[in-house]
Amino acid sequence: MLNNRIVNIIVIVSLLLILFLRYGLGYHFSAWWYAIPVLIYLPFTINGAINVRSGYFMKVICEAATSEKVVALSFDDGPLPQFTPGILDILKKENIPAAFFCIGKNIPGNEALLKRIYNEGHTIGNHTYSHAFWFDMKLPGDMLKDMQEMDVLTTHSTGLQPRLFRPPYGVTNPNLARAVKAGGYIPVGWNIRSLDTVAKDEAQLVNRVVSQLQPGAVILLHDTCEITAAVLPTLISRIREQGYRFERIDKMLNLPAYV
Repeated sequence: MLNNRIVNIIVIVSLLLILFLRYGLGYHFSAWWYAIPVLIYLPFTINGAINVRSGYFMKVICEAATSEKVVALSFDDGPLPQFTPGILDILKKENIPAAFFCIGKNIPGNEALLKRIYNEGHTIGNHTYSHAFWFDMKLPGDMLKDMQEMDVLTTHSTGLQPRLFRPPYGVTNPNLARAVKAGGYIPVGWNIRSLDTVAKDEAQLVNRVVSQLQPGAVILLHDTCEITAAVLPTLISRIREQGYRFERIDKMLNLPAYV
């Protein structure tokens, strides 16, 4: 699969070739030819930035390589007292371990809730402190500082520092790749996106997830939505009906959850 480095090489070579044809061999052609490198670069780079599974800027683990019918649930953007406790209640009742990729700024005042997530056997992952819309515009050092602020709060509450990191919005770029490497994080994405943050119809949400099931799938949900808690029992039941069982994300992916 093409990555950022390979595409950059292709773009540079194509530009040099155009310049050689024009000025070295004297070929005359439209100025539009100079747009070819840009037309090569932009589609790959934009798709690579917004497609967390592409591995364009850095390797992001989005599924387990297995033929076993096992899946992992993950919840982003909490903890929030309005929704997270209800989701934890359901997971406890169903005896399902999950992963919670938490936003640091949501932890103050919810330390007990974060402890409950950990104490009930779930994995806590880093989803940055700010989850700011402009996070991807930051320099690597500022990104790393943001991520480490979340670590400090988690360590203070649980005594453990998360190793797993999920990029905000699933967006990656070269600066984030540098920050992740510098911080020693393991990037984890997903390969089934529920779209629960925008879903209006419960049945459609469940069907969307179930229709994409495959061995080793990582399912993206959010503990920030009323609809997520509402459909979770049905979703769990439907997944089990398909012969799947649930495993905690770090165990399914064979990754260390904490430093």
